[in-house]
Amino acid sequence: MGVTFIKRYRMEIDLRVRQYGPVLPPCGYRLIRWHDSLIEAHAFTKWECFRGEMDASIFPCLGEYEGCLHLMQQTARHPDFLPEATWLLEYIGTGKHQREYCGTIQGIRADSRHGRIQNVGITPPHRGRGLARNLLDISLAGFQQVGLRRVSLLVTAQNQKAVNLYRRYGFHRKKTFFKSIEVVWT
Repeated sequence: MGVTFIKRYRMEIDLRVRQYGPVLPPCGYRLIRWHDSLIEAHAFTKWECFRGEMDASIFPCLGEYEGCLHLMQQTARHPDFLPEATWLLEYIGTGKHQREYCGTIQGIRADSRHGRIQNVGITPPHRGRGLARNLLDISLAGFQQVGLRRVSLLVTAQNQKAVNLYRRYGFHRKKTFFKSIEVVWT
């Protein structure tokens, strides 16, 4: 066993720069606002998004459905949980994957001026279609709706696609830190 360190960024966006929402996802998709009855759907979608990905090795709960369910339960019970910034994305097209949840995002109020995005995830078959931007748009509109000025999120620096997406979207790196994880050397 050994320890390695993973570089992470806290990225932030100023919500006073532009107005977000309303959002129209691409044809064949629909956005679904938060409801308590969707907690398992959020958990399953989060698991589908992150299992087998780099972040699941950093945060093992993301690699297991039960871990994602526990995380969603904790998030939804958090006193500063923001339903307005928490959404599911559903594919409603045709074919093999007809009517499936394919994206999720959750929001928390950090303080009176700042919000925090917990996770943004798109399932592998639906990536590369601009859907994460739809989730960001609708979530940031929710943060604005409750009067927050800034929103931050955490991202693994090695996840270059996500880092690039957030930069293109207008997020700026505010802090770099390292998370230690135990690794098994073979």
